[in-house]
Amino acid sequence: MLVKIYDREIEYEIDYRNIKYPRLEFKTGKLLLVLPRNYKDERKLIEKYKDWIYRKSLIIEEAKKKAKEKKIEERGEEELKNIVEKLAQKFAKELRVNINKIYFRKLKSKWGSCSNKGNLSFNILLKYLPYDLIKYVVFHEIVHLKERRHNKKFWEIISKKFKDYEKKEKDLLIYWFLLQKDIHNK
Repeated sequence: MLVKIYDREIEYEIDYRNIKYPRLEFKTGKLLLVLPRNYKDERKLIEKYKDWIYRKSLIIEEAKKKAKEKKIEERGEEELKNIVEKLAQKFAKELRVNINKIYFRKLKSKWGSCSNKGNLSFNILLKYLPYDLIKYVVFHEIVHLKERRHNKKFWEIISKKFKDYEKKEKDLLIYWFLLQKDIHNK
């Protein structure tokens, strides 16, 4: 489906789920409305968040353009696993947290995740990223062992180690779209 917001036509999909509150996602570059099963008028939700949707769509468009300028790294899965495990142990020690287990899998919409049980999952696609971005993603997930949410305290911890974390976040988005394009062309 399409919606016009200011000067842009924005494509969106709806996913009805057993949830209480609606939410908006832009994880894959397309707007996804995740709605409770009985939700009636998604247009009101779009109208309420149109400025956020508009800003996000511009950020994504810019990332897709910049993706054409980036090169992907060639690194094997075992090399990636060794890098991540060494970094994870180092950062866990620095932050005085414990990792339960580390998993590697292909994640659909993110570079990594941290469970309540202290398990870390890393996207196998990290193998295509420059070392400094792998390092950043690992630290980001380790910080979640200390601070679960992306709140002020979380970003304070991140910014002590990575002063340029906002640039790293943008670069991760750029690489995400580069790899999505690259994967679909293979």
